[in-house]
Amino acid sequence: MENKSHELIIAIECAKQVGLILKEHFETDLDHEIKDDTSIVTIADKQAEEIIKSVLEKEFPLYSFFGEESGLTDNKSNYLWHVDPLDGTRNFANGIPIFAVSIALEHRGEVVMGVVYNPITDSLFYAEKGTGAYLNGKQVHVSKQDKKSAMLTAGASQKDTDQALIRTIMDTFPKRVVRSMRYLGCTALELCYLARGGTEVVIPIGLGTYDFAAGTLIVQEAGGMITDLHGVPWKFPENYFVASNGLFHELLITEIKKLENKI
Repeated sequence: MENKSHELIIAIECAKQVGLILKEHFETDLDHEIKDDTSIVTIADKQAEEIIKSVLEKEFPLYSFFGEESGLTDNKSNYLWHVDPLDGTRNFANGIPIFAVSIALEHRGEVVMGVVYNPITDSLFYAEKGTGAYLNGKQVHVSKQDKKSAMLTAGASQKDTDQALIRTIMDTFPKRVVRSMRYLGCTALELCYLARGGTEVVIPIGLGTYDFAAGTLIVQEAGGMITDLHGVPWKFPENYFVASNGLFHELLITEIKKLENKI
C-alpha cells in the first residue's frame, strides 16, 4: 500500500517492535496470572502493552487508548486506539505459535485502521478504510470457496453463556454447511486468515473490541461480509457476529437461527 497514514506507519512500527519481545519470550518458562474472567496474562502481555501505549501516547497525545491490560484512557477524543498486545495468550504461554499483536484505530464509532502481526510467521496484516487489505505489502482478498470446502473458526469470551453458545455452534453445526471447523484461540488472526482466503467463516462471541477491531476492518477491506447472528448488517462495536467470504452467508445465518432453541 502506498501513502500509508502516519497512524498506520506508527502502528506497524509498534507491532513489529513488541513482536520482537514476544518472540524472545516465546517457548520460555513464563509465570502467568489468572484474571477475573479466568483468562490468563503473562509478563509479555503487560510489557508489550506498556511499550505500545507509550509510543502511541507520544505520537498522538490527544487520542484515547483502550488496552486489554491497562483499560481505558479517555482523553475525550474522536479517536480511540483498541489494542491487544498479545491476542492468543494461552497459545503463546503453551508454545503454540498462533498469537498476534492487534492494533486498531476507531474514529467516531468506525474502525478506520487496523494492524495484526504474528511475529513467529512474520505475517503483517493491515488495512485502512477504503484502501484494501494487505499481507506483507501484497493485497489480499477473501476466498471464492463455497460451503463444500469451507472452513469455519470460532471463539468466545469466558462467560458461561458465551461458552455454551459457541460449543453449541461448534458441536451441532451441520456438516452440510461447512466442511470443517476449528478453534484456533486467536480471533485477530482468525479474521485475517479469512481475509487472505485461508478460511471462509469466523464466528466471534462476546469478545472485547481489542480482540476484533483490527481484524474486522481487514476482513471488510478484503471483500468479506459481516453481520450479527441474525443477519443484520454489523456495526462496531457489536461483539456477536458472523464474518464470512459472503458466498453462503445467508445459509450460515439460517443454520445459526435453527440452533437458538438449543442454546
